[in-house]
Amino acid sequence: MIDIHHHLLWDQDDGSTSLETSLEMARIAAADGITHIACTPHANGQYAYIPEEIDAKIEELQRLIDAEGLKLKLGRGCDFHMTYDNIQVAHEEPTRFSLNNGMYLLVEIPDYALPRGLGETFYEMQISGLSPILTHPERNPTLQQEPELVAEWLRGGILVQVTAGSVIGDMGRRAQKMAHELLANRWVHFIATDAHNTSSRPPRMRQAHDVIADKYGSEYAHLLCVSNPLAAFMNNAMPQQLEPINLYEDEVPNRSWWQRLLGRY
Repeated sequence: MIDIHHHLLWDQDDGSTSLETSLEMARIAAADGITHIACTPHANGQYAYIPEEIDAKIEELQRLIDAEGLKLKLGRGCDFHMTYDNIQVAHEEPTRFSLNNGMYLLVEIPDYALPRGLGETFYEMQISGLSPILTHPERNPTLQQEPELVAEWLRGGILVQVTAGSVIGDMGRRAQKMAHELLANRWVHFIATDAHNTSSRPPRMRQAHDVIADKYGSEYAHLLCVSNPLAAFMNNAMPQQLEPINLYEDEVPNRSWWQRLLGRY
């Protein structure tokens, strides 16, 4: 499995607090069946994102991982917060924050007071050559109340990443409910750990993969945990996707949003 959202690096943000913690997180991930990790520190007003420093830590940690014989390959990405300054820099340097200097960019939106014209901002990012991946919408209180925004952005070409912990209920009932609503309609492209530590936010995906395989099919689980994230990690085109359900049915009269989402008349 490939994990494209992971706060593995020590003293970069609110993730790992030491090199030893980072190494233990890598051990847990490898034991769970994860083979690739994109190290994705936050870039926001609180945490500076300096690629050169991040690359140096990735190189140091990769040496220790290799020395232990762990079959784990590290890469660099960013938990990119949609601030005005970040967006301006991303337009000027499209690969500064992206996964392994490619086209895919993890984007995190505010929990409340979403900026007006966010869909247009996503479109402008695409014009700049980026492919935005919306991180953990199932955990966002605004999107829990207004899931139609996710549908709108999906129709505009964004990709969606759901947290493994949300699938299995570790992020609360509301996040779990929305995660499964998105999965049932095949509106999700990636499962990732968004790991921050070894205990409350551990780097594990296997249980979520197995739940998805059991409820929605092994082909979909493989796409979300292996094929799609590997394409993003390697900066390749996305593989053929399963057809989404209820994404283009707004023309059907007399149906509420939640009826369309759940496929009910």
